[in-house]
Amino acid sequence: MKKEIRRNWNKRKSVYFIIKRILGFILALFGLIVLSPVMIITAIAIKLDSKGPVIFKQPRSGRYGEVFYVWKFRSMYVDNDVHDFSKEDAHTRVGNFIRKTSIDELPQLFNILAGHMAFIGPRPWITDYYDNMNKKQRHRCDVLPGITGLAQVKGRNAITIFDKINYDLEYIDNYGLKEDIKIIFLTIKVVLSKVAADAGKNTIQTEITDLKTQEINVEEIANAHSA
Repeated sequence: MKKEIRRNWNKRKSVYFIIKRILGFILALFGLIVLSPVMIITAIAIKLDSKGPVIFKQPRSGRYGEVFYVWKFRSMYVDNDVHDFSKEDAHTRVGNFIRKTSIDELPQLFNILAGHMAFIGPRPWITDYYDNMNKKQRHRCDVLPGITGLAQVKGRNAITIFDKINYDLEYIDNYGLKEDIKIIFLTIKVVLSKVAADAGKNTIQTEITDLKTQEINVEEIANAHSA
């Protein structure tokens, strides 16, 4: 009986992922066609505003931790290395606008076409995150990363890294077309409210440090209770 339930569940999962992949490909292609004027204008604005490439590419952790390059419109000056914590984020004038409106995310439609990403799923973080997550936390990467996800509509960067991971794991446990549709509508609400934009370097540094020291923190808590 249990084996039959497991087979049916695995079959439903397979059907879900196939439908999600097909719909994602069609919607991404349609989005690129409809939004091409916006993307062309954005590309021209970026080129006129500052020196450097129009598209920003960065290695991120994808499904099962496999590394791929995420594509975004460049919103910062070219000498702004995410691992250089000696200086603040340096956004261009156009960059400030496209970050607030999430226009910088539009090139990720190409990531969806290529099969690197989906519309809905845990956000693809820089590889430092995956390298410092424990085995349980890495289960957030059991599905394709998304342009938006449950953690993004539940607080984005107003919540801790551990809250973000827990929301992603909650999504992994409950994913389905109904859940994806709900997240899409909540994402529209978040984007329109322009609350809690993408993480800056200070946030990234803090979150990676928290992940690196989480085992130490657990030991400290255990010692405190035994004292």
